[in-house]
Amino acid sequence: MLNSIHSCMKCGTCTGSCPSGRVVSFRTRQLVEEHCLGEIDLDDIAIWYCTTCYNCMERCPRNIDITDDILRIREEAYKQGKVLPQHKDIMSYIYRTGHAVPINEEIKDLRESLGLSRIPPTTHKFEEALGIVRLLLEEGGFNDK
Repeated sequence: MLNSIHSCMKCGTCTGSCPSGRVVSFRTRQLVEEHCLGEIDLDDIAIWYCTTCYNCMERCPRNIDITDDILRIREEAYKQGKVLPQHKDIMSYIYRTGHAVPINEEIKDLRESLGLSRIPPTTHKFEEALGIVRLLLEEGGFNDK
């Protein structure tokens, strides 16, 4: 069982382990502390800087489930309509295609050169799976409008 954020001893291992913190103004420890105090600012775009690499969680001496906590914070922000336009664009693309990354001719050629089918066995090949992807997104509250 992982510990709650309230057991944080503010050692800074999470922030020191964060690859995002090296290039943007994301401080994992600060977010944990704000959450402990009930002072999360859902308008702060820094909550979207976490890459979900789980370094903070894997290295935390208290085994705090930091990454999943950040994901719960983002979920709450999303429910309140506070999501970056770039994330909304990616979700719309997933809704339309079932993928976050488009497949192009270069990728198809590369797949073929590796002995794979040109089209991966995903929603590109199985259109009925796209309906399932859309259903999951809709049940999660996503609306592509």
